[in-house]
Amino acid sequence: MIIEIRGQKVLLDSDVAKIYDVEVKRINEAVKNNPDKFPNGYIIELNDDEWQNLKSKFLTSSWGGKRKLPKAFTEKGLYMLATILKSKRATKATIAIIETFTKIRELSRTIKKLPSVTDKKEQQSLMQKSGEIIAEILDDSLETDESETTIELNLAVLKFKHTIKKRKNG
Repeated sequence: MIIEIRGQKVLLDSDVAKIYDVEVKRINEAVKNNPDKFPNGYIIELNDDEWQNLKSKFLTSSWGGKRKLPKAFTEKGLYMLATILKSKRATKATIAIIETFTKIRELSRTIKKLPSVTDKKEQQSLMQKSGEIIAEILDDSLETDESETTIELNLAVLKFKHTIKKRKNG
């Protein structure tokens, strides 16, 4: 659910609402009632062009017809929102979000190092570390009802293939 807008990794308000199991209007109320807790850099208010561009990237959208342009929460905004939404589900979801953002940052740093490393063993180690991070991100949230699912990511300097085989209970 993490997307990039204006060069920042964010979650849309509708996705945050799903994760926290609340209505989008509850998220918006929390922001509106606590403006001092959401300074610049915590929330991005999408403009119409950004919203139309984002919607065009997805063939099927569950976003439907929004009356207001969505908000996008940065990592800092999600932390702050967690201090306002005090349910156990919000706390658990926030921990999962924080862990995912941390893994994405670590993956980004690891991939950025690859082009500058000339030692083959060190390159291999960085590629293995990148693969492990991707596997952690996918394994934490990936659900499958098929016997085997393969995900292949082609990054500029890294090709990662991850296969999940579901065991039959019995």
